[in-house]
Amino acid sequence: MENKAWYLKMLAWREAHIKERNFILILSFVVGIFSAIAAFLLKSAIYLIKHILTESFSRYTVNYWYLVFPAIGILITSLFVRYIVKDNISHGITRILYAISQRKSIMKLHNVWTSLVGSSITIGFGGSVGAEAPIVLTGSAIGSNLGNFFKMDQKTLMLLVGCGASGAIGGIFKAPIAGLVFTLEVLMLDMTLTAIVPLLISSVTATAMSYFFSGSEFTFQFTKYEPFSIERIPYLILLGIICGLVSLYFTRGMNRIEGFFRRFSNPYSKLAIGGSVLSLLIFIFPPLYGEGYDTISALLNGHSVSTLDRTFFLGMGNSPWVLIAYLSLIIGFKIFASASTTAAGGVGGIFAPSLFIGCLTGFVVAKIFNVFGIHVPMENFALAGMSGLMSGVMHAPLTGIFLIAELTGGYNLFMTLMIVSTVSYLTIILFEPHSLYAMRLAQKGELMTHHKDKAILTMLKMENFIETDFIELYPEMTLGELVRDISKSKRNLFPVVNPINHILVGIVLVDEVRNIMFRPDLYERFKVKKLMTSPPALLNPTMPMGKVMDIFEDTNSWYLPVVDENKVYLGFVSKSKIFNSYRHVLVHFSDE
Repeated sequence: MENKAWYLKMLAWREAHIKERNFILILSFVVGIFSAIAAFLLKSAIYLIKHILTESFSRYTVNYWYLVFPAIGILITSLFVRYIVKDNISHGITRILYAISQRKSIMKLHNVWTSLVGSSITIGFGGSVGAEAPIVLTGSAIGSNLGNFFKMDQKTLMLLVGCGASGAIGGIFKAPIAGLVFTLEVLMLDMTLTAIVPLLISSVTATAMSYFFSGSEFTFQFTKYEPFSIERIPYLILLGIICGLVSLYFTRGMNRIEGFFRRFSNPYSKLAIGGSVLSLLIFIFPPLYGEGYDTISALLNGHSVSTLDRTFFLGMGNSPWVLIAYLSLIIGFKIFASASTTAAGGVGGIFAPSLFIGCLTGFVVAKIFNVFGIHVPMENFALAGMSGLMSGVMHAPLTGIFLIAELTGGYNLFMTLMIVSTVSYLTIILFEPHSLYAMRLAQKGELMTHHKDKAILTMLKMENFIETDFIELYPEMTLGELVRDISKSKRNLFPVVNPINHILVGIVLVDEVRNIMFRPDLYERFKVKKLMTSPPALLNPTMPMGKVMDIFEDTNSWYLPVVDENKVYLGFVSKSKIFNSYRHVLVHFSDE
């Protein structure tokens, strides 16, 4: 009780002495600090585990430990998740989108640390995924729980979730602008200018902390580049189209492979299949081990032959077609490695895989151009490919542009990045309206979008609109009994249900019986089953609100019945009540 009294006094003091807007700025600063610390711990843990396991590997021989380490990492991670976490912590960005859309931006406290542990084990042992989605989930959970601790409202919680994501990207990549843009493009709902300041504070604070922890070097050293040339625009457009198509392959391929694994209900079957596939792929293609950042650095700095180290192709790097074929196979198999990692029980995201595939795609395209006598700088194209894949896979062209520029210091190549990113994005949206992150939620109608009307409808829950104060009728009731119930009711609508199983069989509208309800001579002649009509449509309590409104518009109705999967009557939903709630939520989230 004493602790609770202290807590309430602290909240009261804060409300009395610190203005809401100023307190949000303070919280965004704190979120940035903790996000940077989490990012540093995650990167350090991954590096330490990988260093211990692979330090003794020779670059000149095939290493059979690759057949063992990835499966062990997934096994440890899956046991950790199953018996300690006891919750789903995979697909970090998707879980954030779900929290924003369906859980009022409330995230569980364990998300503050469990993703760090799970992803560091998975990636350190060779899991072919990225650490960025787990750290974004961690940062967002820090923001959500900090805001919840201080009893902030839903709009502020959403903002703090964004602050955590912004700080996480800024902290792990030393990319403050990318952190801000990523949050606005990928996560947030129609953010206003006042929301940008807290996001920027978190991102800049986390980046500054990251400089303090690990120095001011760029994530990828990039020194071999040629200035932008207008003559290369056609080739950059072609690269953008290819990146868009590879993004489509990545998105649909990942979705289908994950769907394949969902067929197996036994987690150990998933572990056996996924672990075996991952280990075999890494044994044949060692660049698939972990995040793949070593391979990216090698390609950006002209050391492409080193990608053949520890493989059966070592010594064949003098043939350009061998290198092209080898890297192309890695591009094709990367989605199998990444999907197998997460589906088998590993923890990680697609951030790093998209950068990895993008770098290889850009390099391979440039290499082919050069083989046919068209000189293009391979390092520039590798850099642009990273931007193009990120734009396509995430449907976030600005994030792709700014992140790659900040990761490498390639600010002189903004035009190159902009062309490839834009063309890649325009290519993929012809085929896929949603990013891989959002696809799962969009299929269920649970996605919060940047379209304000759809986003507000997503926040409204069907169960809050079911009205049950309607008098129920039975098919064998007489007109006289119906008139008696009409006199008792304040409604002009009556559900007709089967008296045995309560299944809805029809509805009666007062307007439809008004011409006979005042004729007592007909009270025994007519029964409800002769007077009832079929409802224009049936609603289900699990339907997303956007679909509900579409049905209202199609039927031109103001009331529709709600039934469960067995057609058992539950109540009615009013379109006017939905409109009133919509206006209330819209006003709340539009207030500055």
